[in-house]
Amino acid sequence: MSELRVVVVDDHAMFRSGVRAELERLGTGRVQIVGEADDVPSAVQVIGEQRPDVVLLDVHMPGGGGPEVVRQLPATTYLALSVSDAAEDVIGVIRAGARGYVTKNISAAELIDAIERVAGGDAVFSPRLAGFVLDAFAGTIDVAQVDEDLDRLTEREREVMRLIARGYAYKEVAKELFISIKTVETHVSNVLRKLQLSSRHELTRWANDRRLI
Repeated sequence: MSELRVVVVDDHAMFRSGVRAELERLGTGRVQIVGEADDVPSAVQVIGEQRPDVVLLDVHMPGGGGPEVVRQLPATTYLALSVSDAAEDVIGVIRAGARGYVTKNISAAELIDAIERVAGGDAVFSPRLAGFVLDAFAGTIDVAQVDEDLDRLTEREREVMRLIARGYAYKEVAKELFISIKTVETHVSNVLRKLQLSSRHELTRWANDRRLI
């Protein structure tokens, strides 16, 4: 197999550097990084210029997120690579047209294998995530309702909601998202109001029922 040309799209420069370093260390003769981007407009530009075999695509980034990149350049092969394992993120980018979805705790060797597999036409998912996709297409998860509920929340409110539902204390959420505790409290209050919930316990159950955590 000839060397696969890869573009890395992620809004965290240190993560892109780490991926590049690992792929260059272990992927010699198999993959080559030909470009990077940190938001939707720059991703569309570099993908259009480089025409890579595979794009490693983060889900959340400025300009509309990974699904927007896929919608603008649907002929490209995409492998979502994200810290998020939330059902709506997985289903959203796959519905847009990505060929697979793996989380950022994947090893470099596994990532290279996943790149080669999607380039060859396979669909590749981290084991837990495959169930989300199967359930969505089988109708077990009401994707339309999940989308409608989440559309009421801002991007930041979604981030706060997931962390709170995973059991983070307000102080831990503030540290994770680089915001004040007061701001976290405001976001939680807004989330509960918009989703018509009355407590953190209800929020956790709501998020768990929809496989958002």
